[in-house]
Amino acid sequence: MKKLLTALLLLATLGLSAKGSYSDYYTNLPVKLKPVTEFPLPTLTKNLRDFGAKGDGVTLNTTYIQTAIDELSRLGGGRLIIPQGVWLTGPIEMKSNVNLHLERNAVLFFSPDKELYVDPSPKASRVFACIRAERCTNISITGEGTIDGNGAQWRPVKRMKVSDVEWKRYKAMGGVERQEGTLWYPWELKSGYPDVAATPEKQEKKRNDLFRIYHCENVLLSGVTFQNAPKFHVHPFNSRNVIIDGITVRCPWNAQNGDAIDISDCHQVLIVNSTVDAGDDGLCMKSGDYKEKALVNGCEDILIQDNTVYHAHGGFVIGSEDVCGMTRIVVRDCTFSGTDTGLRFKSGVGRGGKTADIYISNIVMTDILSDAIIFQCNYADRPAGSKESDIVVPKELVKVPEFTDIHISNVVCRGTQTAIKASGLEGLNCVHDITVTDCTFVYTKAATDIDTSTASLTIKDVNFVQDKK
Repeated sequence: MKKLLTALLLLATLGLSAKGSYSDYYTNLPVKLKPVTEFPLPTLTKNLRDFGAKGDGVTLNTTYIQTAIDELSRLGGGRLIIPQGVWLTGPIEMKSNVNLHLERNAVLFFSPDKELYVDPSPKASRVFACIRAERCTNISITGEGTIDGNGAQWRPVKRMKVSDVEWKRYKAMGGVERQEGTLWYPWELKSGYPDVAATPEKQEKKRNDLFRIYHCENVLLSGVTFQNAPKFHVHPFNSRNVIIDGITVRCPWNAQNGDAIDISDCHQVLIVNSTVDAGDDGLCMKSGDYKEKALVNGCEDILIQDNTVYHAHGGFVIGSEDVCGMTRIVVRDCTFSGTDTGLRFKSGVGRGGKTADIYISNIVMTDILSDAIIFQCNYADRPAGSKESDIVVPKELVKVPEFTDIHISNVVCRGTQTAIKASGLEGLNCVHDITVTDCTFVYTKAATDIDTSTASLTIKDVNFVQDKK
């Protein structure tokens, strides 16, 4: 038993998969993917306490944590141990060759003081992410601890999404109500921390992500829990060789824009053994405008396997932005239980691109609120507080979405309103060459809702069963 525990500890320390090697996941694939590459974690180890930090939930440890990260980076890399305790901090910046390791019962808790996060750059439209990195290599966050973004200090709340008891709790924090009491903003809170914008609406637009990195290569997130982000939780941009293994992402089901894992313009990504219970999209792929100096653009060579998504707007989602395109993505052996939709493909004119060579198989779904599979090409973002008149419809047909060469098989779904829903755009070939095969759907409203004038799907050997309860 002692040898087994030692071996498991070694696996956790090295960041290796329970399969032994991440290359083991790349067997029997329906399309050839460029696999992720394992990279060594540093052996030099420092303890956060040695830098003067205190895990008492009171001491602000931002400077201690950043000093430790900077020192390890100067030494060529190292492992920073965050031991048991509640470690209050402001935003921190990861550096190359540094492993942030949270031991069991360690909580990295981000301060409610919004001023700590203000980015002094005149070009900044948002505040600093809780954890950020730019143009780094070999960065990792591992362990069994928790990273808490304290998001209730930032997120607006829609009255329709909370109970009377919850609403009273928010109002007890202070804040202001808008739109005849249907929307609450965390503004002028009783905690006394100052606001960082001229109005509640402008401050809402500054909200940060919990983990947000740009142009990084060789990234490992393993074992830790990411929770209560002010906005998105795990959000790598324009990065390559990203491994996400066995993490938990959680926030209230009604958290505004509480996306769990958003992969934006990344190549060679592996997401395995992870659990999501979030307020917006679960496992989501995004692609924005082309960036000339980016490490990579678009989403390519992505494998998503052995994950569970509880609440989310979608279990697996593509969009709404897919401008630079998506290709060679495999999703298999996942469970979606209680999501609003199961497989969600969403985009719109002005934010679309070509999504192709996508293979999804062996998916189990239960209690899906609306649609098990949906393709939508008229999606428009609706931030908190926005009105229908605020939505800008592009006048020109630029960045038009195209969903094609997408293959879905061996899905078992028990409980959904509509099994398969799809619509494109009139006069445009936006949804075509989609196959759905060897599936079973138990639905309550409709087997299919497909606009055949704008969307072309081939459905073969699919069992539709209506639940007439």
